[in-house]
Amino acid sequence: MKDYILPLRDLVVHPGLTVPVYVDNPVSIACVEAATKLNQRLVLVAQHSWNYPTSPDDLYATGTLGDIAQVLRMPDGTIHAVFRTTDAVNLTDMAVVDGTFIANATPIQITDDMDDEQNIALRDKIAKNMQSMANTRKIKMDKLRAIIQNYPLPAFIDAMTQMIDLDTDVAVKILAANTWREKLTILMEQVNLMMETAKIEDSINRRIHQQMENGRREAILQEKMRAIQREMGDDNDEVDSENLRRKIERSGMPREAREKAMSEWRRMRSMPPMSNDGALLKAYLDELLAMPWNKSDKAAKIDLKTARDVLNSRHSGMMPVKERILEHIAVMKKTGNNCGTILCLVGAPGVGKTSLGQSIANALGRKYSRISLGGISDEAHFRGHRKTYIGAQTGRIMDALKRCKTNNPVIVLDEIDKMGRDWRGDPESALLEILDPEQNKTFRDHYLEVDFDLSNVMFIATANSLNLSSALKDRMEIIEIPGYSEDEKLAIAREHLIARAARDTGWNVDNIDISDDAIRHIIRNHTSEDGVRQLQRELTAILRRQLLENDGEDTPTQFTIDRIEQLLAVRKSAGFAKRIGFGARL
Repeated sequence: MKDYILPLRDLVVHPGLTVPVYVDNPVSIACVEAATKLNQRLVLVAQHSWNYPTSPDDLYATGTLGDIAQVLRMPDGTIHAVFRTTDAVNLTDMAVVDGTFIANATPIQITDDMDDEQNIALRDKIAKNMQSMANTRKIKMDKLRAIIQNYPLPAFIDAMTQMIDLDTDVAVKILAANTWREKLTILMEQVNLMMETAKIEDSINRRIHQQMENGRREAILQEKMRAIQREMGDDNDEVDSENLRRKIERSGMPREAREKAMSEWRRMRSMPPMSNDGALLKAYLDELLAMPWNKSDKAAKIDLKTARDVLNSRHSGMMPVKERILEHIAVMKKTGNNCGTILCLVGAPGVGKTSLGQSIANALGRKYSRISLGGISDEAHFRGHRKTYIGAQTGRIMDALKRCKTNNPVIVLDEIDKMGRDWRGDPESALLEILDPEQNKTFRDHYLEVDFDLSNVMFIATANSLNLSSALKDRMEIIEIPGYSEDEKLAIAREHLIARAARDTGWNVDNIDISDDAIRHIIRNHTSEDGVRQLQRELTAILRRQLLENDGEDTPTQFTIDRIEQLLAVRKSAGFAKRIGFGARL
């Protein structure tokens, strides 16, 4: 009768041991239960792969026969079993039945040569080598001494095998050996290999201690890695340096930038790899390589009809504004570049200035980036910091290009009228160069220290007022976006705002029934703005309040004027109570 086989992960069990095993695989659990039911022994076999084996080729042909001493079933269905191993066995005619492995197990007969003088000498040599490695391998001397003095040869071999943590292949080879001399010889080879490895590591450590006297922990670790690489004949720092040089040559930088990069690369190469200056130069070269010197969006040919459709689908009304934008795009289509004035969209909050910039980018098929200028009072935000400063970095323009990974994106300079100036510099003067098509071809960031061509970038500025300097106004064409009329607000609410409010509050838009008169009532009585942000907030508030009264369900609801007044009245009265003190903490 064939014996059941229990596969084990990375575990080779030797005879004469009591072994606890945790079993969580359903097939293995079934195997243990079947053997327990038939009062039959199991063969514990190591497997080649980490996953549960599917064929006999996944298992080693040598295992350990054992009796099931105890089986403890856990509440989660797993099993904790205890086996008493008896013999090493060779497996033949291995097969898989219902996912369970079975095979004929033939005990391995070991020649009784324990008292042979060569075996005694091998044992003594292994013990001596293990004692010499005790300090380097952090082996407990008390445990090692007890094994050497008290363990018989079979137990000595098993204990040493586990102590030096052999690979599964080697452990199975020791288990399959049929003489004690062969087992000791294999074990001796592994101990000698460990000794040679320990000698190399000790040599590396001595060299490091001679070279490093006052280095910090990070520096010591870096030097140790370099010493290991020298022992292997490979120096990664040299490889990384050459890779950096090749990247510079293939980056497509202009001549001036490439010469600057190569000059800094030669300086970096001459410095020690652990020096702070070397790390700063490496960071600088990485920034240069990250810039999109010759990377442009290969957008499709500009289609004015498509551009018009994009603007109309995303923005209701404002026909003069959209026509002026389309004129600008038509000039770009004809000239093939961004020649022309910089557009500055001026209007009250909520009229759609920033979203117009996003729509222009989509119409042109370009990347989009927005830079908020509110509160900026430092020129370094645009020009960057010089490398000599701690924490130096590029300016916002270079950072936006790096994030877009292209040199022709659409960049929206938001809230250009909110910039300030103080002792740190005048950011507006830097902006004058950026927005001038005649000057921005050679824009120089203080950190990069080389010219970058910004002429391919399409800049669009936004502002709430014309509180700008005359020089800045002269660089841009002002397009004033007037406030929306009531009819335009109604159209925007129908086309965009109701769907956005439904999305923000989780409503199904089909369950919202609101008439034009009800929307006009909200516009006339609950908003007083040129844009539509307050209208958006009121629509969202109505849907939120209705959800509260419907216990969180968005049932089909007709929002009449009276219903809207009821919903908003609760919200307004709650806000009024809080203002006069009724909502204060007692």
